[in-house]
Amino acid sequence: MDRLLHVATGVSLILLGIVLASLRRAHIRVEYSVTWLLAAIALLVLSLWRGLLDAVRNLLGLPDSPLALFLLGAAVLLVLAFRTSVVISHLRDNNIALAQRVAILEHRLRDLESHEG
Repeated sequence: MDRLLHVATGVSLILLGIVLASLRRAHIRVEYSVTWLLAAIALLVLSLWRGLLDAVRNLLGLPDSPLALFLLGAAVLLVLAFRTSVVISHLRDNNIALAQRVAILEHRLRDLESHEG
């Protein structure tokens, strides 16, 4: 069990490093990095603080602490995936609206050019 918690600690540290490096290089926006940073820190805290992990395990009624850790990790990933879907949907709607506005402007421009010529 300790080996699994060490792996979880390593994964959370790697995730923290990747998110911070991506943030520094402007590959990810600050508002999206906060969620990933919180997820990595939560995983790190739970993998290092055995008493808290056992309390969460008891609260969830699970037989094993690593199971509780990975169940919580999976839940966080589901929330992050849903949040990403919401952002992508919003961006898609904005792209459609922008394409429609550009088409209207192009139509008006052609009308103006045809009236001048």
